[in-house]
Formats: sequence, C-alpha cells, structure tokens
Amino acid sequence: MIKDALAGARIGVTGATGFLGTALVERLLRAIPGCELVLLVRPGRRASPETRARREIFANDAFGRLRAELGDSFDDEVTRRVRVVAGDVASDGMGLDDEGRRLLAGCHTVVHAAARVSFDSPLDAAVDVNLLGSIRVVETLKDLRDQLGSTAHLIAVGTAYVAGNRRGRSPEAPLAETPFSTDVGWRGEVDAARRARADHDAESRRPALLARFSRQARAEVGAAGSSLLGSRSERLREEWVEDRLVEAGRARAQALGWPDAYAYTKALAERALLEVKGQVPVTIVRPSIIESAWSEPKAGWIRGFRMAEPVIIAYGRGLLADFPGIPEGVIDVIPVDMVVAAIIALAARGHDPDDFVYHVATGARNPLSLRRLVNLVKQYYLDNPLYDAEGQPILTPEWTFSRRGRAQRQLQRGVTALRTAERVISALPIRGRRAEVTARVEDRRDQAERALDYVRLYGAYAETEAVFDDARLVALWDTLDAADQAEFGFDTTVIDWRRYVLEVHLPSIVQQARVRTTGGRRTGLSRYERGRRGVLSRDRHLAAFDLENTLIASNVVESYAWLATRQMADDERAKFTVRMLRAAPGLLALDRRDRGDFLRHFYRRYEGAPAGRVRHDAWEMFSDLLLAKSFPAGIRRVREHRAAGHRTVLITGALDFVIEPLRPLFDDVVCARLAERDGLLTGELEAVPPTGEARALVLEEYATAEGLSMVEAVAYADSTSDLPMLEAVGHPVAVNAEPKLAAIARKRGWHVEHWTKASGAPRPLLPLSPRAANGAK
Repeated sequence: MIKDALAGARIGVTGATGFLGTALVERLLRAIPGCELVLLVRPGRRASPETRARREIFANDAFGRLRAELGDSFDDEVTRRVRVVAGDVASDGMGLDDEGRRLLAGCHTVVHAAARVSFDSPLDAAVDVNLLGSIRVVETLKDLRDQLGSTAHLIAVGTAYVAGNRRGRSPEAPLAETPFSTDVGWRGEVDAARRARADHDAESRRPALLARFSRQARAEVGAAGSSLLGSRSERLREEWVEDRLVEAGRARAQALGWPDAYAYTKALAERALLEVKGQVPVTIVRPSIIESAWSEPKAGWIRGFRMAEPVIIAYGRGLLADFPGIPEGVIDVIPVDMVVAAIIALAARGHDPDDFVYHVATGARNPLSLRRLVNLVKQYYLDNPLYDAEGQPILTPEWTFSRRGRAQRQLQRGVTALRTAERVISALPIRGRRAEVTARVEDRRDQAERALDYVRLYGAYAETEAVFDDARLVALWDTLDAADQAEFGFDTTVIDWRRYVLEVHLPSIVQQARVRTTGGRRTGLSRYERGRRGVLSRDRHLAAFDLENTLIASNVVESYAWLATRQMADDERAKFTVRMLRAAPGLLALDRRDRGDFLRHFYRRYEGAPAGRVRHDAWEMFSDLLLAKSFPAGIRRVREHRAAGHRTVLITGALDFVIEPLRPLFDDVVCARLAERDGLLTGELEAVPPTGEARALVLEEYATAEGLSMVEAVAYADSTSDLPMLEAVGHPVAVNAEPKLAAIARKRGWHVEHWTKASGAPRPLLPLSPRAANGAK
C-alpha cells in the first residue's frame, strides 16, 4: 500500500511555494502518516526561507482541511514533520549548506517541481531555472550519492507539451526515442541564451536608445526630478532588454517546433537529465495543463491563475470574443490533485528503469474539446453573468474561432490606435474629471494588450492536435489496490467535464478573480468615501498640500501678471499681454522639462520691482484673484486635517509674498523666496525651489524634525512633477490631476479628489489686476 511504502519516509520537494508544490506538501502531510518533508525554499529579500514557507505555503487555504482535522496542534505537527532548507535551483549546488545537504541526502524521494512556468519568460531566465535548474538538482544528488551514500529517487516534473507542435499520439517515452523529436544540443542552447542577455544588454546602452528611454520617461512622469526620471529611464531600459529576451525565447522555441520557451526548456531539461544523471534513479512526470482540484484538498482549489483562467475571465467581462483554436481540438487539462496522487504513487512504487516516463493527462481517454469547453463557459456566464461597474449584467459576445495570425493582427491594430489616442489626450491641457478619460483609454489599451498577449501565449495550446498517451499511467493505476485507488485517485476517466467546468472550476476562478458577480447598486461605503475616511483617520500624522491647481485654480504666471499690471496704464497692459502670449509656448515647454528651472527663469521678471509695493499689492491680489479661484473643498480639507490633530504644511514653489495671506491656514509653510537688495527684488531665488524631488526631501526632513511618520503622512498634489512627494508618503491623494497623474493614480489605486471653485465669482479672460488708483506704494 502507498501509505505503508512511504510511512516515515523523508521526501524532498523543490518548488513547494508553487501551485503543484503546495498541493503536494498538503497531501503528503495529510495522507502519509509519519513522513518527513524537506522543503527547499529560496530566501527572499527580506524574508528567511522559514518565513516564506509559513506565509506562502502553510498559510494557503489548501491547508484548511488539515487545520480543521488537527486543530490547535497544526503548527506543532508542521514543526515536527517539516524542515525548511535554504536552497535555490538557480545556484550551483542548489545553494545548500552542510545541514541542507545532509537532509537532502537522507531523502527517500526528491520531487523536483520548481520551474519558471510562465509561457513568456525571458530566454535566459527560462534556461537558467527550467534547464540548468534540473541539471543542478541531479548533479547535487550525484554528489550526495558519492559523498553521503544518498539513494534518493528523483521525480522530475516536466510537461506533456515537450512533444511540441506534434500531431497525433505522443508516447510516454524519452524524447530521443520518439518520432519527429527535434535533436538539438542543450549545451549550445545554454551558451546562446547567455550571449543573448549580454548582447541585448549592450545594445540597450547605445546612446540612441538611452536617449529614447529618457524621452519616454519624461513623457510618462513629466518634470518629476532627475532622480525619478533616471529611475524610470533605467527601468525602461531593463524592460526593453526583458522584452527582447522574451521574444528571443518565443522565436527560438517556435523555430524548433515548440510553442514557447517553457515547453522548449523543459524538453531540453529532459534530455540533459538523462544524459548527466549517472546512477541517480530518475522518473519523469509529464502533466498536461494543470488546473483546479477535482476533489483534494477540496473541489475547485487553485492557487493563482493558470493558462485558461485569464481567457475565461476576459470573455466573461466581454473583452474577448475572437480567439484562435481548433474547435474540435482537445484542450488537455488535468486537475492538480490527480497529478499529486500520481506523483505519490510513483514515489511509493520506486524507480523502474524500464518505465520511467509518465503522462498525467486526459486527452487520450477522456478528451475535452475546445468547442465543448467554450459552450460550457458560455452556459455558465448565461446563468451567472458578471456585472459592470454600474451593476449591469455583462452580455458575453458570440465566441468565434479564428487563425492565430488574423487575431493577432486585429488586436495589434487596436493596441496601436489606443496608444496613439493615449498620447494625444495626455498632451491636452485638461485636468480633474476630464483628465480621467486618459485613465479609461489606458484601461482599454491594457485590456487590448492583455488580449493580444493571450493570443500570443495560449493560441498554440488551443491549436494543438497532440494526444498524450497515458498507457503507463493506466498500468500504474491497475497495480493499486482498492484502498489506494479510493484515496489516491488519478483515474482521469472519472472526470465529468460538465460538472467540473460548471460546478467546480468556474465558480472557483470567478471567486479568485474578484470580479463583480452581483447587480444593482453597491452597498456600504463607496470607494471615494473609504479613501476620504482613510486620509482623515486620526492615525495620520501629517498632511502636506501643493498649492497651484490643488488648493487654488491659479499659478505663478497669473500671480505675476496680476502684480505686474497693478501699476500699468492701459496701453502698457496691452503690450504686456502680447509679450506674455508670445512667451507662453516657451514657458510651458520649460515647465514640462523642469519645474525648478522654469521658476528660476520666470521669477527673474521680478528683478528691480519694489519689494514693499509688491508685498502690499499681494494682499489685494489674494482677495481679488486667489480667493476667487480657491477650491472651498480644499480649504475645508486643510481644516479637517487640523481638527483631526494632524500637522499641516503647505509646500509650494509660489513666492512667499503671494502665499502670505494663506499662512494662518497651515501649521507651517515651505515656499520660494526672492532675494532683496536696497528695497528691490533681485529676481534671484534665495534657495532651491521646493519642486519635484526637492519637495519630497523637504517633506521628509520636516517629518523627521517633528517626529512624524511618513508612512502615516498624506500628500495632496495635481501633477506628475509632484510624484516624488506623492510616492514618499503612505497616503497619496491626486487632486484635479493632469492626465498623466490621473492614469498613474488609477493604476496604483490612489485616492482621488475633484475640487472646484465656488460659483458666482467673476471669470476674466486674462488675470490682469484692477489698475491702482493711487500709483506706486
């Protein structure tokens, strides 16, 4: 019996934090009495392997059944039977220390389930984990066999799709023994993948490309400061390299007859394992597309989204109707608990040198056609529709099957058009609610790009015509007694596809997707009200406010125009207006490039102005211009923060005499100041203007000096130039945001406010002041 064969055995597992690995660990602990587990877990940046195991494995809902059975003794049982070892299949020797090597050497079986399962992995990353990772595991076991007498049986989890784009029956046999096998040397592929990384990285550093990344960064985050621009530019460079390596992996795989880099590197890994294994006993398990559980640990259990889920959810949301595929072709999916049961049965049986390759798949004996799957999905959404943001049911479109190239071309045209629209709208001088159209266009572009990715990634699997023979798995099943068959079921003929799709799989993934499944108006607090309560919570320490377009609908140019024309005659005002209109495009361009440079340049216009007169006029400007253009909701928000006991600070690039009337509203003010000489303004700033990254530094220094937490700080601003300050606090708020910031806020889930001026105030076309009656003061 399986339990007797493995009772008290030590079993090692790589990839325990993944979908299959978590299911395997749960089943072994629950079903095999007294077995010990050695889990190789890669340390995180800020978490030990033990912490990662507790958080990513044992906190998973897969263990709900075992927790219920063991009650308060669950943690003690895990501590007694599980050893977590720091290890990484991407490191030589698997990164094991002496204790880790000793524990692994004492294993009865090692299940190698670690893999980079993404179908769009960069070429070198897929090679390093899927191919070289498998080699490192078997080389380590060879070493442990020689030095510590290890007799561990290695069960390597691959994929049935190592068969590539084959049509017809695919046998359970080593690839080299199968017909139409692509014979390619794995060592050469490793060398080429490593060169590809170095070549693309070097290419990305060419001056022309670096300049392009810089332009793109500035287009995305505006005049946010050199630090943020540099970080974004470097990230764009890294993404460019990753994209090229993803394309290189896809192109190389498809050129050799595999659908993607995952299947390609898994196929190479099989060849390499059998070539270098030496005396290590190796069994290869090839599951097809692993999906939610049939029954263990509970029906529908799944971790994360697999292959079909993104497509199914996109269809339910009305975003995808045209998908490549062969309607009568087989979609070979296998519940995760059946794969786990097969692995445990193989571990109990031990290595068989004559039969060591097994398919765990459904297509040969219980096929599910693509058309039947689509019809079942349509029926599910007809009975259980998803709902849009307005609470209205989403009618799923009529599904059509097309050629992959046609679908890709159509989606690519849509993506290109939406990208163009996004660039045009982002350049428009709009703010607040009108700017949110950019975020909506970005959402539609993201949806179109995801649909295009689905077609690229999964289209080949919907078009496959391979049938994975599972005769050896059936023979293994027939050797089990009735008790083992009842407890460790992997007979795929018992799957009722109608029940599985409609009652098990789809309800589970819809719940996981967190999409709206009820109609009508939402009950409870709105997202806006939750955000408002969050920023006004008494737990907050500090609230920082920008001024222009955040608290008032005005800017430094309007303030200057009002003050400059205060003493002008009518003919001078006309000339002044013409000069300002001519200068406007250049000023706008400078402001977008660097807010600090713009302020230094613009404030030179104050050179020679009488300081006393300007300060006097500024008080009149407050009532005539600034007060009329203020946002009452913004002023009220400042007062609400003070009432909640929060420190309030105004941080602005506006000049001190402009904001002087606003000082009593805040606890502190940080602003720009012009130097004076002999009673005249020099036009030169006394210090670096508080803009961009300087604004974030000022706020952090202020918080430190006052003993306040930036995590509990709130910041209000309207522009991407304020991104450093918004990102520095725990609670950023986008107010009357420009298009770029509106898109960023929507993507990051920031609180958003729309504040407007009070009605009834005069709205002059130009911000010119009433002419002073008494001349200069």
